[in-house]
Amino acid sequence: MLINLQNISKTIGAKPLYSDLSLTVQPGEKVGLIGRNGLGKTTLLGIMAGTDHDFGGQVEHRRGLVTASTAQEHHGSLDTPVLEYVLASLPEYSRLKHIIDTFPDTMGDDMQKITTYSDALTRFGELGYYDITERARAELEAFQVPPAAIDGPLRPLSGGQKRFVELVKVTLADADLALIDEPTNHMDYVAKAAFIDWLGKATQAVVVVTHDRDVLAKVDRIIELKGHGLVSFPGNYTAYLKQNGDSTAKEISDYENGQKRLVKLEKQIRDARARKAGWSGTADKTNPFMLLERRLTKERDELLATMHRPDFWIDQQTITTMQDKVVTKYEKYKSRNIRLRTGAEHRARELVTVDGLSLGYGQPLFAHTSFSLAVGERLRLHGRNGAGKSTLVRAILASAASQPLESRQFAGTIVIDPKTTIGVYEQEIDAKYLSLPLGAAIMRTYQDKGVEINDQRVRQILADYLFDPQLDGRLDIARLSGGQKARFQLISMLCDNPNLLILDEPTNHLDLPSIEELEKALGHYAGAVLYISHDSYFAENVGGDTVEIAPMLKSAV
Repeated sequence: MLINLQNISKTIGAKPLYSDLSLTVQPGEKVGLIGRNGLGKTTLLGIMAGTDHDFGGQVEHRRGLVTASTAQEHHGSLDTPVLEYVLASLPEYSRLKHIIDTFPDTMGDDMQKITTYSDALTRFGELGYYDITERARAELEAFQVPPAAIDGPLRPLSGGQKRFVELVKVTLADADLALIDEPTNHMDYVAKAAFIDWLGKATQAVVVVTHDRDVLAKVDRIIELKGHGLVSFPGNYTAYLKQNGDSTAKEISDYENGQKRLVKLEKQIRDARARKAGWSGTADKTNPFMLLERRLTKERDELLATMHRPDFWIDQQTITTMQDKVVTKYEKYKSRNIRLRTGAEHRARELVTVDGLSLGYGQPLFAHTSFSLAVGERLRLHGRNGAGKSTLVRAILASAASQPLESRQFAGTIVIDPKTTIGVYEQEIDAKYLSLPLGAAIMRTYQDKGVEINDQRVRQILADYLFDPQLDGRLDIARLSGGQKARFQLISMLCDNPNLLILDEPTNHLDLPSIEELEKALGHYAGAVLYISHDSYFAENVGGDTVEIAPMLKSAV
């Protein structure tokens, strides 16, 4: 046992997160932690890491346990050079490096210092730190931190780049337990493959919060946060889907049987009370119907105390293998999910035509790119981060709005049908919405696109996307979780009924049911879809042709 959480309870404000939650992680175990957005997955990592002490229950650690975890905030470290930040986080590195660098000038014939210095050299080698600077640089570059930024401060890095720095910090630490939060968000397919390769080879235990199905396919166990507790599923994502389908079908059956038993008990209690009142005996204590009422009431109260409606979700693939009777019950009781209202014209015509296009800034990012996209078609842009995918998307948007391109068009053409209406899902929310409450931000995004809206419609939209119209509607966009912000992006994308959707990594921050709901909605969407995604499951389910955007070699410019 590395770490053991016992009877953990946690409340944030008036919202209970956990009640009597328990979890044990064994040495070398790879655990995927999943759950609906807002249930406290990141908070649970903080409890395991020892950075969150505001909870009930106990956390036991193996003696001498070394834990490494990704940080969410960098207050106090923003001006620290990236390389220095990574190295300083490694176990014993700063202490050993200080001894090795300073003792030769001060130890003289002091045998105690000489021994300390010698031990430090030995320990430095045991930890593999003699080439750690070179390895750290190589890892940072592999995870898409530009070489020029490695010696600079954290402050100017993007959110995605800071996430990569945190990931390198953890992978180099060689700790007993690595706690990692959403590692593959913003990664391209090469960096993601590098992380998955590290995960497979890592000897330490890893607990990773992720809804990336490619990562979940490589874990030993999946733990789902639901109903204020945890449910453990041995095996990887495929095994989880099978077990979750089976257990959910049983839970539905048990829930229905419990409901039927409650109805029967209520009737029996009413009958017992009626017959108790008509009892002709001389003493209440001998009234058999009083005793029967007490027994039935106790059974009913105990059943009510233990029977809570479960959080039901079964993936669409598993549902196709189930009996119709089970599917009907599931549809009746399944968890609320986001409700995407999509619709577009069915008349086939080309909306976007790109021919021999070359875009860049000082020099071309890519060249000779050609494709067309018609109503009803799907097209995936694929390539490494920095290859020009987002530059191409921005060029299409600028052309559709008859605005100048921010990049330089070295060759080729972009033609947009004038009747094209585009809905965009972007990785970052426009800054003008960040200080607005969610309800006001929805109102403004509709108004910005010239779509009529009123307070009643805003409340309906909030409910459709699993927000509390009263409480969540007052939260500033900047304070929303990653998953909540992702849902706002979906609202913004669909508000003016577009006939072309452009999606840039839409599965980042969405939980598994919401990802599947998005995939399902796109399957019914009659318009065209142009998307960027390094989620292989998402790409397979959305489908369409793939256009590779490859960077040009400098020698070819």
